[in-house]
Amino acid sequence: MKKPSILLQLIWILSNNLLGQTQIDVAENTLKVNGRSEEVFYYGFAEGDQIIFNFNEVNGKELKELEIIELPYSSKFMDYKTKKIDNKILNIVKTGIYKFKLSNSSLNGRICKIKIQRIPASDATKNFNTSVYWRTVQDTSYTPKEEKFIVKSDTIAQDIYSANPQISSQNALNGNKNSQIIDFVLPPNTISWSFYIGTGREGKAEYENARNNFTKNAAASISKMPGYGPMAALALTGVSFFNKVQGEDNVKYWFLSNANSVALFNSGQTFMQYKRGDVINEASQMKSPLFGKIYLALLNDNTMDPIVVTIKVTAIVVNQQWSSRIIQVMSVSNRLEPYLKN
Repeated sequence: MKKPSILLQLIWILSNNLLGQTQIDVAENTLKVNGRSEEVFYYGFAEGDQIIFNFNEVNGKELKELEIIELPYSSKFMDYKTKKIDNKILNIVKTGIYKFKLSNSSLNGRICKIKIQRIPASDATKNFNTSVYWRTVQDTSYTPKEEKFIVKSDTIAQDIYSANPQISSQNALNGNKNSQIIDFVLPPNTISWSFYIGTGREGKAEYENARNNFTKNAAASISKMPGYGPMAALALTGVSFFNKVQGEDNVKYWFLSNANSVALFNSGQTFMQYKRGDVINEASQMKSPLFGKIYLALLNDNTMDPIVVTIKVTAIVVNQQWSSRIIQVMSVSNRLEPYLKN
C-alpha cells in the first residue's frame, strides 16, 4: 500500500488544526433564490480572521454563480455552476465588510443552505460584531454647463411713424376715396408700442398739449431714457398724458390683421381686425402684435368735408447684448453606505 504524499499529509494536518480552533458561527440559513434573480447579504470580519464557508443546494441542482466580495470591489472567491462547497477558507487581511452573492439564471428557484463561520486571530477579536449597518450618505457632484447672460441691456423709445394725411369726404368732387391705408414696420426687439390718432386742429393741438404736460409732470429719472416723451410713457407704462377733446371731425379706424385684410377692406368685404374705433382723438398702448408690418385703415364718413388726421406711433425697443460662460451645476444624490460598529 502506497504511503500518502508529504503534501497530502501536510494538508490533512493543517485542516485538522484549523477545525480544532474556536469556530464562531456567523450565519446559518436556508434560503430560496428565485428564478433569474440573486440574493445578497453582508457580514463584517476582523483583521486576521479566517472565514469557513459552506454551501449546499438542497435538491442537488446547480447554482449559476456564487461570489464573495470584499467591499468595495475586490472579489475573493467565485464559483460557477456549483452544487456544493465544503469548508472554503478565506483569510481576512484587513477588517472590512464582505458581500455574499448567490445568482440564479434558471427559471426555477434554488433552495440553498449556507453556513458561515469565523476563526478569530486572537481573543481580542473574539467578540467582533459581524453585523453590517446602513446609513444614508449624500454624494455631491458638479457638471459644467454653458449659461447665457446679458452683458448689457438698453431700452430706448423709437418714433416710427408720424404723418398728417388728408382723407377725402364720401362725395369728394375730385373723385378721391374717403378711405386710406397706412402702414409701418415695428423695429426688432419691440416690447410694446403706442399710437395717437387725432382729427382736425383739435386733435393736433391735444398732441402738443400732451407733450407739454409730460415735460412738466414726468419723473426726471424716467425722462432720461433716449426719446422718452408722452408717447413713450404710454407705450412703456400705459399711463396716458392725452385728454379726450371735442371737435367737428371724427375718423373711423381699424388695425388690420394682414395684407389679405387690407385687400378685403379696399374691396368693401368683411375683413379681420384686432382693434377699431370711431374717434375725434385717441391714444392707446399696444402689447400685441410686436413684430412685422402693421396696417391701419382710416375712413372719413363725412359726406362733404375732407379731414386731416394726425397720426403718431412710438415703439419701446430693448436691445440686449448676450454672452456665455461655463458654470458648475451642483447635483446631490443619496445612497446607502454599509458600516460596522466595532
